[in-house]
Amino acid sequence: MASAGRVCHHTMMAGMSTAGELTLEPLIMCKLCLCEHSLERMTTLEECSCIFCTMCLKQYVQLAVQEGFGSPITCPDTVCPHRGILRDAEIACLTSVDQLQLYQRLKFEREVHLDPHRTWCPSADCQSVCEVKPSDSGHPVEVVCLTCQLTFCSICKAIWHPERICHEGQPIVVPTEHNVLISPDTEAPIKQCPVCQIFIERNEGCAQMMCKNCKHTFCWYCLQNLDNDIFLRHYDKGPCRNKLGHSRASVMWNRTQVVGILLGLGILALVTSPLLLLASPCIICCVCKSCRGKKKKHSPPTT
Repeated sequence: MASAGRVCHHTMMAGMSTAGELTLEPLIMCKLCLCEHSLERMTTLEECSCIFCTMCLKQYVQLAVQEGFGSPITCPDTVCPHRGILRDAEIACLTSVDQLQLYQRLKFEREVHLDPHRTWCPSADCQSVCEVKPSDSGHPVEVVCLTCQLTFCSICKAIWHPERICHEGQPIVVPTEHNVLISPDTEAPIKQCPVCQIFIERNEGCAQMMCKNCKHTFCWYCLQNLDNDIFLRHYDKGPCRNKLGHSRASVMWNRTQVVGILLGLGILALVTSPLLLLASPCIICCVCKSCRGKKKKHSPPTT
């Protein structure tokens, strides 16, 4: 069905039945739009063989390129048994040239951020990729940018300091035309994600941050994990109290919505459970009758 290195677009097949009538292949339902389409409008992913309509798959890939920040684009089926990942050739067939170039650039930047042997030059006027020599002891090493000849520390990105101890908490000031300041201070405009260490700039909005690279949710001020704090209790006490950035009324409204959704799901489960128990004998009876009918229909005549 699929050829290597490209997206598999099916074609409509027609054939002649034994009676001489023209027969067509059945329509296939797309799991994204829940509509039935002919095979010529469907696309099969190479890695997992999941099939979707081409129009939905194009919209999904375009949104994943814009919101994924270079992350691998996975199969849109959340219950895909193979957890397939779209290949570059497939992405190229489903996006425009501009979006493909954007995805390739973001993908490269993500690979550099996650690679311990590569780093970006901290100079805002350079931004070249520099090689980091491995260190067995975990101590910082000297990194030389081959483009601008800047020598900096591999840990704190400050100017190389062989005579003093490196402090990751110290501000990073690089001598450029427009000095870059990156600091872990609570009011710093740029910080690193606690999980993937990618740099994040906060211009406005609340203190609850989500890294678009690894989808980790954390507090901007203390970098504490907020993935499981659906009620935002973190901002009720401690050093970050009342620093969420929203009014008390909006916080209470958010919690009311969460409680309402949970209560609604609970009530729905309580209401449907007795109905399913009452209807189960009827369902089993109907299934048994249909099975007996099929057996009688296909049983050979007796003489």
